Amino acid sequence: MGCGRVGSTLARSLEERNHTVSIIDSEPDAFRRLGPGFNGDKITGYGFDQQVLEKAGIRRADAFAAVSSGDNSNIIAARVARETFGIPQVVARIYDPGRAEVYQRLGITTVATVKWTADQVLRRLLPAGAEPDFRDPSGTIRVDHVPVPEIWVGQRTIDFQEQTGSRIAWIDRLGEGMLPTRDSVIQENDLLHLVMREDNASHAAEVIKKGPEVHQ
Repeated sequence: MGCGRVGSTLARSLEERNHTVSIIDSEPDAFRRLGPGFNGDKITGYGFDQQVLEKAGIRRADAFAAVSSGDNSNIIAARVARETFGIPQVVARIYDPGRAEVYQRLGITTVATVKWTADQVLRRLLPAGAEPDFRDPSGTIRVDHVPVPEIWVGQRTIDFQEQTGSRIAWIDRLGEGMLPTRDSVIQENDLLHLVMREDNASHAAEVIKKGPEVHQ
């Protein structure tokens, strides 16, 4: 639902990945953003109207995205898709981050546009590690990417995890991603993607900076 800049880009991207797409907008002129190469269905109407959703083929859908410019419309449409039609994967675009967190807890995946954009800018303005790559809606868990300090090169990943209180989700090494095993060893120029509790972030940063414990 929504054929603005986000909706039209999303629809074209999905179609390029060989998905069948229907797009809904209350303004017929909005469909011009799709370009002549779009092959999906274009439905004029409101995406929270059950008849409009039926016409768009929602009973055959695997997923629904509400990305219009209105928070209320997006939330209502997302709830109809989830609760009335049982769509398993529903995403709503929300401008108000406070409301986004509420609906996230209700099981509707939300993208809080303003907060997301601000966070992306912050990560590029501040020093590496100052802001996480991801923080869950409750603010409990975060994901950080950490370039390996030279002092940790040659150490086992399992020791790194135990001492920092973090988990290595994956390692970027020589341009490729790898999953660490119990026998993995940290190498020069590794980029670690760490999952940790928010309340452990300061401790983990201190341990990473200080280096590994030396066992006698």
